[in-house]
Formats: sequence, structure tokens, C-alpha cells
Amino acid sequence: MGGYPFRRQRPIDKYIADFVCLPLGLMIEIDGASHDGEKVLDDKKRDKELKKIGFTTLRFNDEDVLKHINGVKNKIEDWIKSNAKTLTSRPKVKSKKL
Repeated sequence: MGGYPFRRQRPIDKYIADFVCLPLGLMIEIDGASHDGEKVLDDKKRDKELKKIGFTTLRFNDEDVLKHINGVKNKIEDWIKSNAKTLTSRPKVKSKKL
């Protein structure tokens, strides 16, 4: 997307990213019904921890991905256009083998 490589199911620190672009420090998370209630607080904690090491997380629910994929794609492309030029270095990643 935008010439940037994305990887699927990549370990980042102690988490697994649904999709990640290391050069941009961008993580894409697709949240299903299991991300309701208390899980939302866990997701916020996770996003905060990952932000400390240089990652931005964009979250989409699975219904939007399935029914409105063009809108999801546009939001990701907009983020890339707005942020790619301002990034000076990629995040330091602690990647673990699973």
C-alpha cells in the first residue's frame, strides 16, 4: 500500500500484530466481537505500550473490513499520506520467534 510493505501476523514486542508496516511504524488491527467490553481496556493498554516504542495502531472492526473495505483502505492510505513524510526513523522492534 503506497509502496510500503505490510506483513501479516508479525510479533512485535510481546504482541502479535494483525498487519504491520515496519518502515512506517504502523500496525493495523482487525477487531472482532471478542474486542468488546473489558478487552477494549486491554487494547488501549497495548496501543499505549506500542506507542512508546514508536508504533501507531489503526483499529478497524471486522464488519467494516468485510462490508466497507474501500473505506478501510482509504483511511489507511490517508494515514500514510499524512504521516509517511514526517517519520524520521522506524521503530526499534523487539521481535520474538514463536
